[in-house]
Amino acid sequence: MLAIVCSTNEGVKALEKYDTEGAVNCNGGLHGIGSSTGKKINGRFVVICLEDLRQVTYMRVPFVGRFVDNDPQKKLAIPKPRLPNGECPPGFLDYAVNMIHLDSNRLSFLTAGGHGLRETLFYSLFSHLQVYKTRDEMLLALRYINDGALSLDGGMIKKCGIFALGSRQDVEVKFPLISGESDVPPDYIEAEDVVRKLKWETTKLAADIQREQQLLDLRKGNSISQD
Repeated sequence: MLAIVCSTNEGVKALEKYDTEGAVNCNGGLHGIGSSTGKKINGRFVVICLEDLRQVTYMRVPFVGRFVDNDPQKKLAIPKPRLPNGECPPGFLDYAVNMIHLDSNRLSFLTAGGHGLRETLFYSLFSHLQVYKTRDEMLLALRYINDGALSLDGGMIKKCGIFALGSRQDVEVKFPLISGESDVPPDYIEAEDVVRKLKWETTKLAADIQREQQLLDLRKGNSISQD
């Protein structure tokens, strides 16, 4: 699935413009950029607005739990599936949401609500999707899978009782391998975390000041009109 990700509704609105009858204006927004390069946008395209991700059915977005302790990637502390003996099912690797490696500049991103990309965008896409080494190991763990699963050899369970079969030879999406180890010193990661929180608080404070100023201006205008 390919999608454009916007942090706010204003970003979504900027992507597409319409005429007075509601038809898409091909000279405005993203369509205008496409036209200027000789590439027309046909059909629909998916846009995800981080500001609007809310609770869907039983899943709460953004993720409201804690992060894995001392993890530089800010992985979500989702309880792993456990066998009666307390061990994870054979072949279980992790939840897909925690297997996304974020660059440092993406880790520092925060929505207006103070949430990062992993607990908003990726959690809304993957939820508790599990990843296994092989299809056989995934099938053996069926009773512990609630929100779907994938295996590295092409197995796919969309959700309880629903399987995706067929060849994967035509799938062209590939991802680079990441070592999983961070070469960034822990003190740098802590400092970066403090900086991003300060940036978020500054942005939030600026938005609050702007909103209060607008209310003040409105009251002044009403007072003058009454006089």
